Amino acid sequence: MDPITILIADDHPIFRFGLQARLSAELDLAVVAEASTGEEAVELSAIHAPDVVLMDLNLPGINGIEATRKVRDAAPGSAVLIVTMFDDDSVFEAMRAGARGYLLKDADAEETVRAIRSVANGGAIFSPAVARRLQSYFSAPPSTLPAPAFPELTEREREVLALLAEGVTNATIAQRLYLSPKTVRNYVSNIFSKLQVADRAEAILRAREAGLGQE
Repeated sequence: MDPITILIADDHPIFRFGLQARLSAELDLAVVAEASTGEEAVELSAIHAPDVVLMDLNLPGINGIEATRKVRDAAPGSAVLIVTMFDDDSVFEAMRAGARGYLLKDADAEETVRAIRSVANGGAIFSPAVARRLQSYFSAPPSTLPAPAFPELTEREREVLALLAEGVTNATIAQRLYLSPKTVRNYVSNIFSKLQVADRAEAILRAREAGLGQE
């Protein structure tokens, strides 16, 4: 029986190495390529047509959401499994982009292997915390409130943008939201990409025009 072929898309070499080493211990799994940017993930998917693409969200160049959309076009037979540290509303964007599952990076090795096998066989898989978020979302009554500004942003990204609009630093945002400085930088980078702005000043201007940071 042919092994499940896998492409790992992540910009951290140590994470890729550890994941590749773990997966190589499984006889039915084979890592055929590794990518460190969103563009590489799309290009290598087109070349190798892997059964599963393990996609990080925070990639240099195009982010994991956009790369997922492009992979679905370049390699329609490949199932994209998001593997990320972001436990937020990014899961909804990932699903809309065509991802088959959403796994957090703190998942243990056995859970990761099960998820890969599941999506390769047509299933959908989510980390327990993400599954609870989905269940809460779909069980909640329809909201009568107006749509929030910047619907392309996740709830957490809108929180970060609102603080940017107040003119606070990344360090202050990290303290207020109980996040690491690196995580805040990742959110800010994602906000710039999604809003298609060049820098912090332009993001703040867009946010204030939408009424954020005015209180």
